[in-house]
Amino acid sequence: MSGIARVVDGDTLDLAGRCVRLEGIDAPEAGQKCPGRYAGGLLGSWRCGRAATAALARLVDGHRARCESHEMDKYDRLIATCYVCRLDINAEMVRTGHPGVFVKYSRTYIGEEAAARRSKTGIWASRQPSPANLAMAHQALGDCRSEGCAIKGNISRRGDRIYLTPWSSWYAKVRIDASWGERWLCDEAQALAAGWRAARMR
Repeated sequence: MSGIARVVDGDTLDLAGRCVRLEGIDAPEAGQKCPGRYAGGLLGSWRCGRAATAALARLVDGHRARCESHEMDKYDRLIATCYVCRLDINAEMVRTGHPGVFVKYSRTYIGEEAAARRSKTGIWASRQPSPANLAMAHQALGDCRSEGCAIKGNISRRGDRIYLTPWSSWYAKVRIDASWGERWLCDEAQALAAGWRAARMR
């Protein structure tokens, strides 16, 4: 399908009124912050989710996009590879270091991710999470038991309901215990609506 594209977040488009999830990539959530260095050598946290959304907007906003859908997910979103002219948007986003490869479902853009890591582009310029930590996050994504819902809803000893994205510092160390009321969540909006709060970045 084709039409004028509008960006929803770093890996999702609205195309002619249909929600399109870019196949094979996984960007930070829109409100996500990443710690460490970013382009320009700045220290501290930076809004990696906002940067991913802005990068996708630069590629597609106001342009006519063509999307080749491979399937639909349980949320009725098209899973697709999208193009503006001949540019593969999915590949370009990984190449510029904004999302990583969603290895649970696809290894199509492994080469582009490797190049972004080597050049320390985008999320790969951060001190934390390091490429090693993100590799652990990729492995954790592959272990999800909730059909790709990768956000962990954790309950602390004090009873606080906290959610962690794959980019969170403690993500790989947290184990979900459903008997304790913990759960997998599919996106930050769902987590917030269900009464969970974001983990504080350290």
